[in-house]
Amino acid sequence: MTEKLYHSIGEVSEMLGVNPSLLRFWETEFPALKPHKNKKGTRYYTDADIDLLRQIYHLTRDCGYTLEGARERLRQDNNLDDTVQLVKTLTETRQFLASLKEYL
Repeated sequence: MTEKLYHSIGEVSEMLGVNPSLLRFWETEFPALKPHKNKKGTRYYTDADIDLLRQIYHLTRDCGYTLEGARERLRQDNNLDDTVQLVKTLTETRQFLASLKEYL
C-alpha cells in the first residue's frame, strides 16, 4: 500500500472518502478493527486496518449489507480481500479512462 507504518484517521478517511466519525463508529461495530492509540487517544491505522476498512466499506456501501451482515460475512469469507482489491482496481481504471476521455 504505502511506505508509512501508521496513518492518521484524517488520511484514512480521505483515502476511503468517508468522514472520520464513520471510522470511529465502525471501530465500535467491528471488533477486529483496533487501530493503535497513543496516550492522547489519537488513532493510528496500519495497512491491515485499512484493508479491513476497505472490506467493511465494500460490504456496507457497495453491496448493501447491514452492519450485522457485514460482520458475519467478514467472519465467513477469506477471499473477500481479493474482491475488494478487484473493485478498487476497476474503480481506479474507470477514473483513469474517464480522465483520458476528457483529455482526448
